[in-house]
Amino acid sequence: MISKKHLLLGIFMVFLGTSTVLAQFGYYEDALRFSQFRSTGSARIIGLGGAQMSLGGDISNIHTNPAGLGFFRRSEFSFSSAFGTWNTESNYLGQIQDDRTGNFSIPNLSLVISNPRQGALNTNAFKGGSFGISFNRMNYFNSQFGYFSDVEGDVSIIDFFLQQANGIPESQIENFGLTGLAYQTFLINPIAFDSNGNPINNPSQYDSFVLGFPFQDETVITDGRISQTSISYGANFLNKFFIGGGLGLSSVRYSSRKNYREEFFDEPLLNSTIDERLTMSGFGANINLGIIFKPIDQLNLGVNFQSPTWYNFNEQYEARMVNNFDNFFFEDENITLTREEASTPITIGNYNLNTPLRLSGGATIFLGKSGFITADIDYLDYSKSRINSRDFNAGADNQQIRALFGQTLNYRVGGEFRFDIWRVRGGYGFYGDPFVNSSFDRRTQQYSGGLGVRLQAMYVDFALTSTNFDQLYNSFPVEEGGFNIGPFTEIRNNITSGILTFGFNF
Repeated sequence: MISKKHLLLGIFMVFLGTSTVLAQFGYYEDALRFSQFRSTGSARIIGLGGAQMSLGGDISNIHTNPAGLGFFRRSEFSFSSAFGTWNTESNYLGQIQDDRTGNFSIPNLSLVISNPRQGALNTNAFKGGSFGISFNRMNYFNSQFGYFSDVEGDVSIIDFFLQQANGIPESQIENFGLTGLAYQTFLINPIAFDSNGNPINNPSQYDSFVLGFPFQDETVITDGRISQTSISYGANFLNKFFIGGGLGLSSVRYSSRKNYREEFFDEPLLNSTIDERLTMSGFGANINLGIIFKPIDQLNLGVNFQSPTWYNFNEQYEARMVNNFDNFFFEDENITLTREEASTPITIGNYNLNTPLRLSGGATIFLGKSGFITADIDYLDYSKSRINSRDFNAGADNQQIRALFGQTLNYRVGGEFRFDIWRVRGGYGFYGDPFVNSSFDRRTQQYSGGLGVRLQAMYVDFALTSTNFDQLYNSFPVEEGGFNIGPFTEIRNNITSGILTFGFNF
């Protein structure tokens, strides 16, 4: 049933699923999903391409570089609202499908309480500081993509089930997630007799009477977000050294629903449908430390350390399989097959995830009263993520993390130009590909622009961003010759978002 055509698309790795009950192909995918960094903040910062590590005096410093809180001279409250659309273009076997998902949110809510110590009588090195607390949406997952093919695929999910079932005794196979459902609904069947016609006691090898190539389609819908409540303090020393630290408390909500279908012609099986549902919730904590140095009035230099986030996740998974046969008489079981269906029990699991630390640096050059130019760089090593659990052996997933992921550098640059009370901004962000040894480009680029107005006691900022990145989605892994041969779907993503921030000084 397996064709070698897809070897041209093969990735060097073979997916090593570690859970025998949960039908996920590997928790290492979660390690990347919940670790990837995208710069966030107020509309002002978003309009600058997310560059902010050396730019003090912005409400976003609470969750990025808390040293910037030392620049505040007045207390401030702000809130932001945003609306975006996530567009996907899926390419499977040369066939294109477009999907669009809208999203409205309150991505940022922040308060800074400032206590400066200025004036000629203050001769101390300490010039005061500011305390900040914020709620910030760090990432979101509201998207939909899928494909529908009128071209026969080169591989079937039955091949995946046969490879997974190999070596599992028939007495145990019903406990093996989707593979167990395939056994219960006659997609795969034990080889009950040896080459001499003798019965095999508790066989552990399987085959299928379905031999053709299917038409395939799938829909994947995801939802959720990562939110962080940050509590930070930044201090000012000699108006040149600004030092800050903070604690971040993150919460995660994630859900996905996958509906996969294969349709056959001239085969005993008419069609097969698999519906999977996964929900996850998690809580984590991290530490944030930063310094901004102002050697001259025209220059800021910033450094920031973001510790790993230590997460604990709970998850719930269930799946259902329905196979419609063409009144096929299965002689081995002396049964006529029509509609066969089975479901997994609702399975609950728990595991811990440590994301990689992040080191960031930045510089801001001020152009007098006309504005400034600012730039950032981040270093992350995604291979340092780690998973552990009492519910399953995470060794294979951690091995995959080390093999698949690597070091990345992110770059951001932005500028603000001032005309009286008006502000005009533009920026660009580049986020490196976390995969190593892969010819598929997964880097992310973000283009942004914005406007703002500054009044005596309040301000209003608006930003518009366009974020673009590509994905390579594998519906299920099938190994041939050390390669995973698919099926693979290329997905182009474009996220267009508008964010509006209102701020009040007091």
